[in-house]
Amino acid sequence: MTNTLRNRFLGLAALAICTTIVAAPASAQQVVARVNGDPITAVDLAQRLRLLQVSGGGKAATRQAALDELIEQELKLQTARRYKIEVSEAEINQQLASIASRVGGDIAAFGRQLQGAGLSLSSFKRKIQADIAWNGIVRGKFQSRLQVRERDVTDAIRAKGQNDGTAYTFTLRPVLLVVPNGSNPAVYESRKREAEGLRARFQSCDEGLQLARGLRDVVVREQLTRSSADVGAKQREILESTAVGKLTPPDITSSGIELFAVCNKVAGKGSVAETDMRQQMMGERISDEGKKYLRELRRQSSIQIL
Repeated sequence: MTNTLRNRFLGLAALAICTTIVAAPASAQQVVARVNGDPITAVDLAQRLRLLQVSGGGKAATRQAALDELIEQELKLQTARRYKIEVSEAEINQQLASIASRVGGDIAAFGRQLQGAGLSLSSFKRKIQADIAWNGIVRGKFQSRLQVRERDVTDAIRAKGQNDGTAYTFTLRPVLLVVPNGSNPAVYESRKREAEGLRARFQSCDEGLQLARGLRDVVVREQLTRSSADVGAKQREILESTAVGKLTPPDITSSGIELFAVCNKVAGKGSVAETDMRQQMMGERISDEGKKYLRELRRQSSIQIL
């Protein structure tokens, strides 16, 4: 199995682990802590310990570290209820679709993957709901402290010696050569060669996508629009270097071999460095204010470790 495929599977495992098992036995529902009366169960604790272990590169996490995360999660949910913040199903699904795309599928496929592992999609959605609500709480409560001035962005870019690359908006069509779950590495390599053959013949989106649809077990997904700021540095470099009407190099995912047809590329205002730095600085400020607010909530709350 290639390193890329292994990393994709680990990513899926990490996402799945943080959900709750659908039908755990009653004994496993033992309460290990209460936050203002709301319970944290032994199942919650075991799942969070495993999640921390996976995200920590295999290093075992402490029980206290897992409990701290779960306590803070409960405080976030309780605060959202107190402020009467409601997160719509559309918002949850949008975030879920983003997560699913990173592991090579859509919401339905991701849900089947979770269900096949005996995990609950609804509990995963609840976690997303808490994260979205908390982000809104922090942004609203500490709005004046989160402002990022243009001068701060410029100074930070200069301090890091970054280049002001052009920001683009990409119009993409994902193309997936399906590989059944459980297939051995040789099947993936064979499909990857097919993808390279398609890439060599792909000359435009109009004709190339029709060509792709005529191949065995190939799915052409709906059009996506992504900006340079929406993607990581590696994928941004790939998209910027791929000509309009061409396919990106094939990538191994948990669902098969994926390529992206670059159907349009439009230069935007500002630069990649400015956009990235502004988002980074905003994210750091939101994180800092959120941590301080959580410490305050913990001091004011009734927390029992059983």
